[in-house]
Amino acid sequence: MSLFRRIWLTIIGLTLAAFVGSLLVNTLTARSYLEKQLFIKNKDNATALALSMSQQTDKDPVTMELLLAALFDNGHYQEIRLTDPAGRVIVERTAAADLDPGAPAWFVRLLPIRVAPGVAHITDGWKQYGSISLASHSRFAYQDLWKGTLELIGWFAVGGILAGMLATLMLRLITRPLDQVVAQANAITERRFISVPEPGTPELQSVVAAMNGMVARVKQMFAEEAARLDALRKQHNYDAVSGLPNRDYFMSRVREALESDESAPHGAFVLLRLKDLAEIHRQLGRAATDQLMRAIGDILKNLCSGHVKWMPARLNGPDFALLAQNQDAAGQLAGQLAEAMSRLREERYAGIEELFYIGAARYKRGDALDKLLAGCDQLLARAEARGANSVIVHEGDAAGIAALPAETWRELIATALKEGRIKLENFPVVATQGAVLMHREGVIRLQTELDGPWRPAGDFMPYAVRLGLTAPIDQGVIKLALDALSKQSGHLAINLAADTCADRDFRKAFIDQLRRQGELCRRLWVEVPEAAAVSHFDAFHELCRALKAQGCKVGIENFGRKLTAVDKFADLGVDYVKVDTSFVRDIDRNEGNREFLGGLCKMVHGIGTLVIGVGVQTQRELDTLVALGFDAVTGPAVREPG
Repeated sequence: MSLFRRIWLTIIGLTLAAFVGSLLVNTLTARSYLEKQLFIKNKDNATALALSMSQQTDKDPVTMELLLAALFDNGHYQEIRLTDPAGRVIVERTAAADLDPGAPAWFVRLLPIRVAPGVAHITDGWKQYGSISLASHSRFAYQDLWKGTLELIGWFAVGGILAGMLATLMLRLITRPLDQVVAQANAITERRFISVPEPGTPELQSVVAAMNGMVARVKQMFAEEAARLDALRKQHNYDAVSGLPNRDYFMSRVREALESDESAPHGAFVLLRLKDLAEIHRQLGRAATDQLMRAIGDILKNLCSGHVKWMPARLNGPDFALLAQNQDAAGQLAGQLAEAMSRLREERYAGIEELFYIGAARYKRGDALDKLLAGCDQLLARAEARGANSVIVHEGDAAGIAALPAETWRELIATALKEGRIKLENFPVVATQGAVLMHREGVIRLQTELDGPWRPAGDFMPYAVRLGLTAPIDQGVIKLALDALSKQSGHLAINLAADTCADRDFRKAFIDQLRRQGELCRRLWVEVPEAAAVSHFDAFHELCRALKAQGCKVGIENFGRKLTAVDKFADLGVDYVKVDTSFVRDIDRNEGNREFLGGLCKMVHGIGTLVIGVGVQTQRELDTLVALGFDAVTGPAVREPG
């Protein structure tokens, strides 16, 4: 039995006990009072009648009977009797037995009113003439007693209703903190760690405070572990002096940019080399040289600010690099870098006449990494041959797709969506335990030209973001996913762009669409990029709660780059995360990333969230991820179980 019902039954029992007790005491008291009043009335009326008869000089029987009958006919008496001194009845009047008693028969039987008749003596001079015995009718007493009982019952009924309403209100106020604690406990089971306000009730305040304290400690532990892992990530993937990504991490991102269908179709690659680091170190000393490295790192970071897919790096002692996806003009980027470096030299290092050389080239997706690096090295060699602080740029031929203006892209994308030239290409995500299919990931493909190739997202999504077309594209993806789920078994995951995640109208339309799908929603997995989840946290929080209310699973892709903000995810209850490809690439040979991903798995598993590795290229990478505790994997090396 629930606590609420037990309290309710207790209140009802106490109310009934009070009612029955009060009714019984009041009724018995009223009956006793009425019996006393009736006896006094009987005595007074008998005395008055006896006195009236005693004053009669002629006490003939007819006169006595007339006096007695005149009083009895008023209808207030049950019985009047006149007897002589020997006890013989002279005159007697008795009311009919079938008179209405003024109350229900069961009430009369349950509470009988017994009153002794009033007796008085009649004198005739100095002699006793006789005695009068008078009993008032009890039906008036029963009427008053029944009426009073009904009024008391009515009052208790009204009072009981009011008490019930007040008790209900009080119970709700009392149990509201308990409901909040239950909601908090349920949220913990859903991997959401929320705090609730403490109630004013001292007995419940300690319970809520303890729960809030536990949630705060869990979130603090989560944040501390995230900070530790972020420091570990930077330790293994970042240069300690310049604060830039190191060579291994940077090269994994460059390979991803060149090989992944989700990367931009073209971009610029820039190499920066200091003239003679040993000589610079001799002139400036170690501390000042480190300051120079940090200053160059700040310049590269400023150039990359505002560009999600741009990345700077320090490759080794004198060499720095910059990868700029979707950058059409390599020369413009190299010129901005050269200008910033020249300004730095003039303002702070004027004594170093030959400080740097820059080589920049355009690339397109599919180019070989070794050829790109070798080409940029040749450009640096030519810059060194030209002289101090020189820049050599090779624009080359970018992919034909890069030459299209933005408005042409608007028309191509809009036409493709209107004509339905959009599809999902499914890739299996396989559980590491049991090698079973966890879900398929539906990756968007768009045919921008009639009978042309199906282009990956990296070709058109940058322009869609720039032109504000991500919402109609994602709407098409959702429609394709729901149609696929209605026709086939299994689970399907789709990706939402950052801009559509932040679009309130899109979120509302999306949830309204899901409400009409019923059980289909339980097989739909929705992913949002980590950067979008952090930068649009409130919007993502709202979307996450709405999706989970419909039964969908929610995940974060490209996970691991922004661990400093990962403590926010403790409130969301996401079902899974997909670790960024740059951490997975060559994981079997990268001890630092293995340590990082091992800790990441433990932290994320601590809140009951699945960890999925993305972009697995080789069997060795797959085996390493399994050993680290990953729950599922996807990529070229992963095949769908037969």
